[in-house]
Amino acid sequence: MVLGASADSVEDQARFAAKCSIVVPMMSDPAAAVARAYGAYGKKSFAGKEYEGVLRSTFLIGPDGKVAREWPAVKVDGHAKEVLDSIGN
Repeated sequence: MVLGASADSVEDQARFAAKCSIVVPMMSDPAAAVARAYGAYGKKSFAGKEYEGVLRSTFLIGPDGKVAREWPAVKVDGHAKEVLDSIGN
């Protein structure tokens, strides 16, 4: 199963999913508790300013419920293929 998570509200996620034709279930994490637990929250920079926020990351969870692989600092282009290739699809 594939799940998405973001700090966006459920409403914002629904609009984004509709706009981009995303059918993956989404989890809303507005307090970034899940992101923090997975180490996917930290320092970022944009336009020369530093701030803290959710770091785009992917985690592959094995059948035992443990993290089998992590992709930190994900770049969108080619990422889905890389993840699928890693699981043999």
